[in-house]
Amino acid sequence: MSLESVRAFFAEHAPDVAIIMQDASTATVTEAAATLGVLPGQIAKTLSVRIGDTVMLIVARGDARLDNRKTKEALGGRPRMLGPEDVEEFTGHPVGGVCPFGLAYPLPIYCDRSLRDFEFVYPAAGSRTASVRLTPDRLAQLTGACWIDVCQPPA
Repeated sequence: MSLESVRAFFAEHAPDVAIIMQDASTATVTEAAATLGVLPGQIAKTLSVRIGDTVMLIVARGDARLDNRKTKEALGGRPRMLGPEDVEEFTGHPVGGVCPFGLAYPLPIYCDRSLRDFEFVYPAAGSRTASVRLTPDRLAQLTGACWIDVCQPPA
């Protein structure tokens, strides 16, 4: 269902966006960057977290790390990463293919401002071998994401 739900999302909301299918894995930032031939920072990783009782997605550049203090200030609590079963239940996507498109349930989505360091970013597209190429602003616009600052600067 995952890749299909992403295809349906783009067919309805952005038919001009092509899903990039790969023969190699794009499940991790390192694999995705190598497979797509881009910098690790250009991979838009989607983090599934819980703050209090609220499950949400935070999309950040691939080489950034969440800053607990910043996240608590911006979102009101310390983020807790979801386990793989919960990730798939809430998003409809497998770990390694999680993205903010074609979700199983509506979730709050936030984009970290670190994504704006790049002209184009590459989020997953519902499978461990699929991604899309978007500008950061288009990614936020398509998903209804709010911009926040919750990551540590990359080393």
